[in-house]
Amino acid sequence: MTQTTRTVLVVEDDPTINQALTDRFAAEGFTVVRAVDGPTALTEAARHTPDVVVLDLMLPGLDGLEVCRRLQAERPVPILMLTAKTDETDILVGLAAGADDYVTKPFRMREVVARVQALLRRVERAAELADSRLPVLTVGDLRIDSSARRVRVAGREVHLTPLEFDLLTALAERPGAVRGREALMTEVWGWADAHGTRTLDSHVKALRAKIGAERVRTVHGVGYALEAGR
Repeated sequence: MTQTTRTVLVVEDDPTINQALTDRFAAEGFTVVRAVDGPTALTEAARHTPDVVVLDLMLPGLDGLEVCRRLQAERPVPILMLTAKTDETDILVGLAAGADDYVTKPFRMREVVARVQALLRRVERAAELADSRLPVLTVGDLRIDSSARRVRVAGREVHLTPLEFDLLTALAERPGAVRGREALMTEVWGWADAHGTRTLDSHVKALRAKIGAERVRTVHGVGYALEAGR
C-alpha cells in the first residue's frame, strides 16, 4: 500500500536552517512548503493546508506566537516550535498559543524529523481513540465533551489546545489514578524519552493554569493524577 505523502510547512527566517530543514524533510519523503516570515507563513498555510508546521518563534513581519495563534484559530494543525529561548515562561507561552511540542536551538535534524513524525502519529492516534471513548467524561465539576472537543469547568467553557485536550482526556479516563509520565507520553504523544517528559511537564503547567492547579496532582518521581477539585 502506498503511503500518503505528508506536507510540512517550514517557517524559518535563517536561510541556512530553512534550506537544511527543507532538504532533510524532502529526503524523508515529505512535500515541503517554505516561508521566511510570518505573513508568508499564513499565506502558504492557507494555500497548501499542511499536515504539520515547523515554526520558528523569532520571525520578521509577524512573530511565531501570533502565527501559531492564527493558524490554530483557522484550522487545528500540529505545530513544532523552534526556539532559541530556554526560559520556561517563554516555552509555556508558546504552548499556550497552540504549539504541540518544542525543540531548542541548536538542534539535530534527526530530532526535528522524529518529533514531527511523532506529532503526525499523535493526530492519527487521537482520531482512533475518539471512536472508543465515552462521548462525555465528568470529573467533579469538570465536563469533557469528547465528540465536540470542548471542556467546561464549573459551567464555564475553557479553551484548550488540541494537545492539552488529549492530555486532560487521558487523565480523566482514570480520575484519581496516578498515570506514569512515560505512559502519558506514549498515549498522548506516541513516544517517550527524557526530553519528552519536559514537554509533558510544560503542558501540565499550561493545563493547570486553565482548569485550576489543584485539579492535577503531581506524584513526584511517578506522574500525575486528575482530581475532582473543590
